[in-house]
Amino acid sequence: MPEIAEIARIVHYLKKHAVGRTVSAVKTQEDAIVYGKVGTSASEFEKAMTGRKILDAKQQGKYFWLEMDSKPHPLMHFGMSGWMKFSNDDSTYYRPAKEQAEEWPPRFWKFVLELEGTPVCQVAFVDARRLGRIRLVDAEKEEMRKTSPLKENGPDPVIDKDTLTVDWLAKKLRSKKVPVKALLLDQANISGIGNWVGDEIMYQARLHPEQYSNTFTDEQVKKLHDAMMYVCDTAVELLADKDKFPEDWLMTHRWSKGKKEAAKLPNGSRITFLKVGGRTSAIVPSVQKKTAAVAGDVSEGADEGEDQREEEVKPKKTAKRKSKPKPEDEEVKEEEEDVPVPKKQKKGVNGTAQKGKKLGTPIKSEDASGQRRSGRLSKG
Repeated sequence: MPEIAEIARIVHYLKKHAVGRTVSAVKTQEDAIVYGKVGTSASEFEKAMTGRKILDAKQQGKYFWLEMDSKPHPLMHFGMSGWMKFSNDDSTYYRPAKEQAEEWPPRFWKFVLELEGTPVCQVAFVDARRLGRIRLVDAEKEEMRKTSPLKENGPDPVIDKDTLTVDWLAKKLRSKKVPVKALLLDQANISGIGNWVGDEIMYQARLHPEQYSNTFTDEQVKKLHDAMMYVCDTAVELLADKDKFPEDWLMTHRWSKGKKEAAKLPNGSRITFLKVGGRTSAIVPSVQKKTAAVAGDVSEGADEGEDQREEEVKPKKTAKRKSKPKPEDEEVKEEEEDVPVPKKQKKGVNGTAQKGKKLGTPIKSEDASGQRRSGRLSKG
């Protein structure tokens, strides 16, 4: 899913094309999940955005928002597969098959903003799996981070360095007894770190991702902090373009397309995979040693292909049991957004299966998360 660096990329494009311009028109498609789960409707969003000027674009971890000339302000989260596209620029790293121009609006759009002025530009929020969230926050722009849900999330490693110090991290680690990577992935602790960023941090720190968080020495905590700042700063600065990442990064070599024997660093060190709590972690055993107790449910030798193709992973069958239905407006937690959805369950705008196999042009892409973004272009 898009993590701190991928969100920084979108904020970059919003600053480049949208900031300083007025929204002349808005098109929306009603979605009781993407809008409704967080207490907003497409019609409310359309009304709130039309005729308003965009003053800035900002980010906290995996969340990003537009500062408008008056409240409310739109706050967004991509979930597993959301993205933002621009009619006059390519915000991803791919080109459509046969170099044909992409039709507009793009498939799976939730809103399209038409901007005044030149160059002509429209901005579309797209989400095939409907795990993204779009809401309106009725707060002054200076108070956004003091308002839910941002206030419930931890500090951002890039913009909150005064808060996320070595001492702060040491106290946080020692206040819990959980696998250290699980602590990093919990957005209530630290904002923006997902699976691939977490793996890179642990590799650069030369620490084992499943060692309990309260077992690290002061020296190890310092290494972890240094690695976190280095990885997040570098990935954000490079706007998640993995082709520009340092050659010695684990990220550059971990994607083996399911062939574990192919996952090696340039020096020949083998990359292996652990699975704990349903998540796959890439590690280099020759340098990431266990120095204290680790979580007991670690299983070694997990197939990296499972993580790379997580959109196709089927959930385990469990015994049926009766439970009370959850309210429709219940907030989807970060952990739930990370749960893979079987390929056959992918839904369209109206909650129905997308057919359209003969529509438009097939596209493929790969972002820093190593996931292939694919689909077919349609007329929306």
